[in-house]
Amino acid sequence: MLKKNIKLSHFILIASLANFLLFHYPFFKFVFNNLDYKSFNGIIIIVNLVVLMLVLNAFLFYIAFFLSRFVGKFLLSLFFIISSIAVYFVNTYNVYIDITMIGNILDTDYEQSASFFSFGLVMYLIVFGIIPVIFIYKINIIKETIKKFLIKFSLTLVFLLSFIYVNSSNWLWIDDNSTQLGALAMPWSYVVNTSRHYIYKSQENEKEILLPDATIKDTEKSIAVLVIGESARSQNFSLYGYHKETNPLLSKVENLHAFNATACATYTTGGVKCIVEHKSSSDLYEILPNYLNRNNVEVIWRTTNWGEPPVHIEKYFNKEALKKDCIGEDCDYDSVLLKGLKEQILASKKDKILIVIHTSTSHGPAYNKKYPPSFEKFTPVCESVELGKCTEEELINAYDNTIVYTDYLLSSLINDLKELKEYKSTMLFVSDHGESLGENNLYMHGIPKAFAPKEQLEIPFLVWVSDESKKLKPNEMVSQNHVFHSVLNFLAIESPVYDENMNIFE
Repeated sequence: MLKKNIKLSHFILIASLANFLLFHYPFFKFVFNNLDYKSFNGIIIIVNLVVLMLVLNAFLFYIAFFLSRFVGKFLLSLFFIISSIAVYFVNTYNVYIDITMIGNILDTDYEQSASFFSFGLVMYLIVFGIIPVIFIYKINIIKETIKKFLIKFSLTLVFLLSFIYVNSSNWLWIDDNSTQLGALAMPWSYVVNTSRHYIYKSQENEKEILLPDATIKDTEKSIAVLVIGESARSQNFSLYGYHKETNPLLSKVENLHAFNATACATYTTGGVKCIVEHKSSSDLYEILPNYLNRNNVEVIWRTTNWGEPPVHIEKYFNKEALKKDCIGEDCDYDSVLLKGLKEQILASKKDKILIVIHTSTSHGPAYNKKYPPSFEKFTPVCESVELGKCTEEELINAYDNTIVYTDYLLSSLINDLKELKEYKSTMLFVSDHGESLGENNLYMHGIPKAFAPKEQLEIPFLVWVSDESKKLKPNEMVSQNHVFHSVLNFLAIESPVYDENMNIFE
């Protein structure tokens, strides 16, 4: 049992050790999996990491507590609460808490956040977060004099600098793996990467960079429908050779082509930005819907998702707006995206129409809740948000059912477009990124692209045209950036930024 009164230096050592023991299993699991821990050099690196983590954390905690015990207790408590949640997700889904994942977390809406709630998460929060916080607040920390603080501060700083210098020859492996290690070190993974996220955000253009004006070249009535998929990976589409029949309806559609494609990123905001911009850039250029809307094209955006760049159009409809006038079971799923769409098209007085439909159909972890019960073609299915607790068969069945539902949505959309005889139409279905389903013990998405598995990068890129007046180029591979220029070509829009090499149509 801990003493109620404890010296600051003793408390800090205990806090650093508790932080080390509770939250760094994933960190050292990565180390042991990627290092020859039986070699002398491997043992030295592991010892270095243990000593550095314990001493450096104690050093930083010591400074915070000396400056203010109240602030120190608040920050340490906050760290334990957040770290308990973070390490749950790292252990359960094998994610990395890097700058990309921080962006995902901060951009996630309430509905998607709520889908991760589980008994396991509550237990992590209680055992690793709340219980340590109770001890932190019960303990009375004896304040140290400034003289003692300066002595301990100086000695620890000298030790850290000397330790790093003496072991400098052993840091090459750590430097090579710094991205992964930094994303698993608690609490600094989320503290540093949250700071980096907001620094980068503040550097983004407050106002999008406008593209040069475009010109509509003819008056032929044309519709381009861009369907942005969510977490759809091409290897689970039977159109791409998957052994299970996940595309029973689309496989019978004429003038439908499946391109091989890779995503620009493994997270929604990055993937969607790439789909709707004219080139990959860290700058905020005018995106496709904004650009065409400004140049006299009818633009409609319908979404049950989130994460797109700022959309500046009048006809933007989110899930709440779409459900308002919707009746029936379909309204609770992505079928709501198609309700009233044909009537909206017929009401347009413009010759050129762009429709963007942003789905959420295959977003985990609750795949079994993303489709109506009637689409549960493959059973048994995973019914837990803790995906590692499901069998491989259950997890893949639940995910595959989302693809069957996607097949239904896309074929229904194509049938609606076929009925609009006065329009020449095309539909492009492009996913924002892929998805891991337990391969290499990874789940969902968000792994940094530099070392992301192919399952999170290889995406479906499906194109349908209403007649043979528009032929497709025989591209073996396309990218998300092909969307912008292909839509311009199909709608006969002339623009200085148009790139014929990025157009899929002949």
